[in-house]
Amino acid sequence: MASTTAVPEVALRSGDARPMPAIGMGTAKLPVVPETTVKAVLEAVVVGYRHFDTASMYATERPLGEALAEAVRRGLLASREEVFVTSKLWCTQCHPHLVLPSLRESLQNLQMEYVDLYLIHWPISLKPGPAVFPVKREDAVPFDFAGVWRAMEECHRLGLAKAIGVSNFTTSHLHKLLAAATVPPAVNQVEMNPVWQQRKLREYCAEKGIHVAAYSPLGGQNWSGDGNAVLDSEVLAEIAKARGKTVAQVALRWIYEQGATPIVKSFSKERLKENLGIFDWGLTDDDLRKIGQIPQKKIVRAETVLFSAEGEFTSADLAEMEIVEE
Repeated sequence: MASTTAVPEVALRSGDARPMPAIGMGTAKLPVVPETTVKAVLEAVVVGYRHFDTASMYATERPLGEALAEAVRRGLLASREEVFVTSKLWCTQCHPHLVLPSLRESLQNLQMEYVDLYLIHWPISLKPGPAVFPVKREDAVPFDFAGVWRAMEECHRLGLAKAIGVSNFTTSHLHKLLAAATVPPAVNQVEMNPVWQQRKLREYCAEKGIHVAAYSPLGGQNWSGDGNAVLDSEVLAEIAKARGKTVAQVALRWIYEQGATPIVKSFSKERLKENLGIFDWGLTDDDLRKIGQIPQKKIVRAETVLFSAEGEFTSADLAEMEIVEE
């Protein structure tokens, strides 16, 4: 049977999803090797994970679904209802008439009747077509916030997504969306870690009842190859040494103490287990003060993103999309 690691849960303020476990396993890993994903997800279930994050763009929906179905067959899970599964709508599908068909395709891949949470992956709309990466500037089209969100609400109304939300949205994107929403977004999943703390955005989300999920909680999306500002942090190393923890555990614990949910991408059984060891201890006020003074550095850089004067997205290389709100 699965491990008895007790993972706290957070009730989402919008929708009717089961409570979200306070740490999730991310599945965005290149290159995609389905067998590796299946094996890692099964190991994650065994050590105690019940929250899994995927997206149509990751091409890991199918192996994730296979792994969870296998976990139920083996008795590692009582049923599908025991897990919280998130998937995401890709930019080429960010058109009102494509949202529901895209979710249905994701559900088919996952072999599930519903997802617990369905997110708009980016506040970017591209011409309909196959998912390509990186994004071509000329494929960008105006984002119909009201129309796309109405279609997301329909997914929720049909019971295909127990909760709906967004990812990589700034406060201005959220403001625009909330003006059109009947069902407010339950979650905003953004880059967040001790070197990119997202204070302004988190404050706004808290005020609006939107839960924050944190991707790259350990500074993983660093394409420049110049080290990892989170794992190489001397401040975090000093705290880790004093607490008898790893730097990764300190970073994840800090995110948890901020009221956010880290989505950690690790396929190593030992790391998966280590990342769960954050719930039975706490950071001191002094630790929190020191972390609060860490110089802020956006890891997912986007010098090539171009915005119009109104702040509307006009073109981008998605691999370097950047949201700067300190």
